[in-house]
Amino acid sequence: MVIPAAAPLAAAPSSGTAPPAISIRNLRMRYGSRDVLHGVDLDVQRGEVLALLGPNGAGKSTTIEILEGFRRRSSGDVSVLGTDPENAGDAWRARVGIVMQSWRDHARWRVQDLVEHFALYYPDARDPQELLDTVGLTEQAGQECQKLSGGQRRRLDVALGIIGKPELLFLDEPTTGFDPEARRDFHTLVERLSSVEGMTVLLTTHDLAEAERLADHIAVLVGGRLIASGSIEQLAAQIQADAEVRWSEAGERHHQQTNDPSRLVWELHTRLGGPIPDLEVRRPTLEDTYLGMLHQEEA
Repeated sequence: MVIPAAAPLAAAPSSGTAPPAISIRNLRMRYGSRDVLHGVDLDVQRGEVLALLGPNGAGKSTTIEILEGFRRRSSGDVSVLGTDPENAGDAWRARVGIVMQSWRDHARWRVQDLVEHFALYYPDARDPQELLDTVGLTEQAGQECQKLSGGQRRRLDVALGIIGKPELLFLDEPTTGFDPEARRDFHTLVERLSSVEGMTVLLTTHDLAEAERLADHIAVLVGGRLIASGSIEQLAAQIQADAEVRWSEAGERHHQQTNDPSRLVWELHTRLGGPIPDLEVRRPTLEDTYLGMLHQEEA
């Protein structure tokens, strides 16, 4: 995937006091006698990248399908770009981009023909050729979709999701099948869509490094309940995750867990009377925080 240095992106709109792009209150979903969502409350601000995390069966897919207008909820209030997705029309759908976890339609279409066809549905679509270059499919433009590799098919899914310049983009496990270079370029693209165009992105992923790089806001769904929501730092503070300080002293390597690494470093500096040899401060990662939350729920 190649990200052009000067791809034509629109300026990000000023958020001002705009209402959230997504607002959920007391969202509930029941299949027969089984409750899948238990009163979920969540806001996603405009221009924000939110990563919705949770183990398999947590209710992430059901939540996303309700927000996309593909599934009717049992109860609760949902607003997406100011509209209830249950009653949304074509004009609303043109403002929303969707990259599903698995999408195998259009097998016999050629890549460029399919992208050009999708562009016809939008009043201000991206230029198909530039878009293919952006997602790294220029060489596959004349190839049938069914002959693409898994990673190439995923790039095409992304291209179709953003062809209409959506205000809100849903990404469900978007980098499945990507090699490391393609994943890095895709991350750069998402960062530019958010920071330059002001696009709101709701991302689901099991790749915690991906979520840590891309997300402004993390929400954790477990057993149909939203157990945490905030920045990585806020979530780490919520579970009181400790940092680890490592250093060398008297020829030996030391390490200590602490919730106040700055104070420990100051104490070491005072005791040693100067620079601390081989000092390392490792703050909690998103993986540390996320796994800590799951363990707390299981306890």
